[in-house]
Amino acid sequence: MEIDGFSYFAYTKRMSLRSTLDSLAASFANSVVDAIRGASLQELLQESGSGARRGPGRPPKSKAEPVTPAAPRARKPGRLPRRTAEQIAQALSQVIGLVKGKKDGLRAEEIRAALKMEPKEMPRILKEGLAKKKLKSKGQKRATTYSAAA
Repeated sequence: MEIDGFSYFAYTKRMSLRSTLDSLAASFANSVVDAIRGASLQELLQESGSGARRGPGRPPKSKAEPVTPAAPRARKPGRLPRRTAEQIAQALSQVIGLVKGKKDGLRAEEIRAALKMEPKEMPRILKEGLAKKKLKSKGQKRATTYSAAA
């Protein structure tokens, strides 16, 4: 007798292997579940290692060297304190003095780096200089260069 290209003997042998493997897998799973149910909570926690685990692929946290930040910030992030008109005028005069010496002008980030200012300080000072026509701008967005007005 032949079923789909297999003899009946090969078919029954394959099915008996499948059923044997299924019954072995089921009995193994039942044995594992019974062992877990019979164990105490303390035994289970002891076998699983430490309580909290990290995700897969992550290296364990090193206890030897505590991680320190590279450079602590002098200020907390957020709004800058309110500046007086005199402080803004003083910063603007510093910016004008810096860009006067540059023929092609400077970008805002170059001015900020040279004067060691915070990025949040720059827009107000530059707008003030443009409004008072003490500065000229050329370009758009980050490519904007600022130079002293003649």
